[in-house]
Amino acid sequence: MTSLFKKIITIFSLTVILAAGTFAGNTEAASSVASTQIVSSAKSLVGINYRTGGTTKAGFDCSGFVGYVYKQHGVYLPRTAAGMYSTGTSVKKSNLAVGDLVFFNTTGKGVSHVGMYIGSGKFIHASTSKGVRVDKLNDPYYWGSKYVGAKKVAKVAVARK
Repeated sequence: MTSLFKKIITIFSLTVILAAGTFAGNTEAASSVASTQIVSSAKSLVGINYRTGGTTKAGFDCSGFVGYVYKQHGVYLPRTAAGMYSTGTSVKKSNLAVGDLVFFNTTGKGVSHVGMYIGSGKFIHASTSKGVRVDKLNDPYYWGSKYVGAKKVAKVAVARK
């Protein structure tokens, strides 16, 4: 019985070690992303045209753009704006931090647009009319009235000055 017990303990221990090792790399990859890196990556794409369903530099839709930027930093998000809205932790508008995702209802049917907060009341997104661009979050002509909410989807480290 002692020999059988040792085998069971050994097998169990190896299983735990292998399982922990499998997930350790994934957790570490997205544990912290510098906000300056995220914003820099996003801003480098300003001017790229809008493309429905686009997820590459050949053209982006809103969620394709956000997903592309985060993927460059090891953070994988759902494909759609609504999917992204269903993840992460809610953030009050007054507590937005650089790198938080901001969501809008542009169709009258719930969350339909996503962008990334870049600070100073601005967000970057893939606009259907002008491609990747920066706009004011509280724009009284359009975005201000379409705002739905915000989510923190990764541990984004704000750079210290």
